[in-house]
Amino acid sequence: MLTYLADFEHYFGPLRLFKYLTVRCVFAAITALFLSFLIAPWLLVRLRALKVSQSFRDASEVRELAELHRGKQNTPTMGGLMIYVALAMSVLLWAEPNIYVLTALVVYTGLTIIGFWDDYLKVVKKTSKGLSGRKKLLGQVGVTLLAMVLLYGNSGSHFYMSQLWVPFYKNPLVWEMPLAFIFVFLFLVLAGSSNAINLTDGVDGLAIGCTVTVALVYALMAYAAGNIIVADYLFIGYIPGSGELAVVCAALVGAALAFLWYNAHPAEVFMGDTGSLALGGLIGIIAFMVQQPFTLVIVGGIFVIEAISVILQVSSFKLLGKRIFRMAPLHHHFELKDWHETKVVIRFWILSLIFAMAGLSTLKLR
Repeated sequence: MLTYLADFEHYFGPLRLFKYLTVRCVFAAITALFLSFLIAPWLLVRLRALKVSQSFRDASEVRELAELHRGKQNTPTMGGLMIYVALAMSVLLWAEPNIYVLTALVVYTGLTIIGFWDDYLKVVKKTSKGLSGRKKLLGQVGVTLLAMVLLYGNSGSHFYMSQLWVPFYKNPLVWEMPLAFIFVFLFLVLAGSSNAINLTDGVDGLAIGCTVTVALVYALMAYAAGNIIVADYLFIGYIPGSGELAVVCAALVGAALAFLWYNAHPAEVFMGDTGSLALGGLIGIIAFMVQQPFTLVIVGGIFVIEAISVILQVSSFKLLGKRIFRMAPLHHHFELKDWHETKVVIRFWILSLIFAMAGLSTLKLR
């Protein structure tokens, strides 16, 4: 919205700064940070008043972990609403509206609604089981369809979104993917990333801290994809207009840092599925739109490891009757090995930063 002020630079010269993507990214991050801190006190009071607290599994389900997390019982959830409002308002203020920004906001909004519904059912039923897996899956299918309609119904984005790029290769692996394949692939990216962050959100500050590093990397990737000079230099696909997704990523960084302020141990609020499902989907759709979906496996290495730990644990128990880890996701395994929660989080943050730098390096290694 504020980008239109650049049209009046002949009246006031400094307004020309609103033309520059880098300037708008900085302001988007600052705006989201400010709005989050503005919203947080009011939201926390409301959540506590309504007794919107997280429901935890008892000792019969999680054994000694129940004792470790006993102090979290009355911590309010649905804090993802704070991130959503701050991010959406910041993006509307600082990004130039185009099909990529619209798609990112639609996907983020759709998954926020699904996550909110899941959290609401948990609060109402006073149980850790909210929305059924089948309904979540159907919701994610619906969001994928919406994204498909927007991206492939638009003549400006259809061509670019039909290409399949992989790391370490200078040209598209596939120049035009069939629509059926694109739908399955996009669904796997969205569902995989949203569920992976959801699984990672199990201890204070872990998921949101790792989200910051991933968002920073994709801000740079979006900037590169939207700049023809940088894209040609790095041998990556040039996508006109995709640079505006850097503004979305910058707003995510600002909102996430503010949320981390309240989510750091001991957490004053949890993001809930309202935040984790939606943030995963937002990162997934951005990765897809800047033609870096496979790079997300590297950049979001912590999320991948957490998801794989659950898959391995369930598979091993069903097939062999044995558990590989003391508990899955992986962060709980280390908690039960007497790592303090803060140590688990900080070490995973360090690994997340390493994965982020490794993923960023793939832009040049082609």
